[in-house]
Amino acid sequence: MKISARNVLKGRVLDIRKGATTAHVKLDVGGTQMTASVTNEAVDDLGLVVGQDAYAVVKASDVMLAVD
Repeated sequence: MKISARNVLKGRVLDIRKGATTAHVKLDVGGTQMTASVTNEAVDDLGLVVGQDAYAVVKASDVMLAVD
């Protein structure tokens, strides 16, 4: 598969928490944890399971910063 996004991070699925319609999938990416919000249907279609390798594909138009 080819993809136009340039921010593709390989990780391992740590946790999958399904809600009513949306799932939160936690990935370990090089020691940093990321959480993706995807539909329950996407989790099922991708066959995601804890321990599996997966890619976080980040495509954002804005990056926000904050300070204390």
